[in-house]
Amino acid sequence: MPQDDAKTTHFGYQTVPEDEKAGRVHGVFSSVASRYDVMNDVMSMGIHRLWKDGMMDWLAPRAGQRLLDVAGGTGDIAFRFLKRAKGTSATVLDLTEPMLIEGRQRAEAESMAARLDWVVGDAMALPFDDAQFDVYTISFGIRNVTRIRDALSEAFRVLKPGGRLMVLEFSQIPNDMLQRAYDAYSFNVIPRMGQMIANDRDSYQYLVESIRRFPDQDTFADMIQQAGFEQVKYRNLSLGIAALHSGWKL
Repeated sequence: MPQDDAKTTHFGYQTVPEDEKAGRVHGVFSSVASRYDVMNDVMSMGIHRLWKDGMMDWLAPRAGQRLLDVAGGTGDIAFRFLKRAKGTSATVLDLTEPMLIEGRQRAEAESMAARLDWVVGDAMALPFDDAQFDVYTISFGIRNVTRIRDALSEAFRVLKPGGRLMVLEFSQIPNDMLQRAYDAYSFNVIPRMGQMIANDRDSYQYLVESIRRFPDQDTFADMIQQAGFEQVKYRNLSLGIAALHSGWKL
């Protein structure tokens, strides 16, 4: 009997062929690009800004560092990084060009243009040589990658020795009662917001489901270590709704 060797993965709560997921994710973010920043503020009541500022506080950018911000979308992390230290530069990479276009149109982009590049690319096959960057960040993006381990291996490859990985991602609240309350909010409110603000319920239904499919904090920390990173640590944010993960290429 012939055997079907096609690999599958998850797209939210759906099981799909691996080679279809990137196209589906591209469709989601192309659809919501023009309202993405507004929806982030509404969904999190602005708290995502504090999480990103906390990321920069722990990262502590230094003069002359070169950042690669993967799934960098509209530039939130890159802009913060460039503001923190003189002589820094940043490359924003995203699979979805409409997200990058939105980023280039932001007011900060023009003033920082000489220190900022925008690149369409895939986290699992980065279009850069080895050991090019001092810092690799990915915020609310790694759960959308088809093969997370491949993305982490690529992060390790493009970082210089002594370079740092930092991941900001939605996570799991280590309290069952609070997690159930958050799930009720996420599944009942966020897709409706998506329909009202972005005219796209389905994309935000996927985004909520993708959060629930992402590994918990300890499991993801182990994945980072298995990719070769050392001194791997994480910090919970807002009781574990999100988490910051840090690792070093030593």
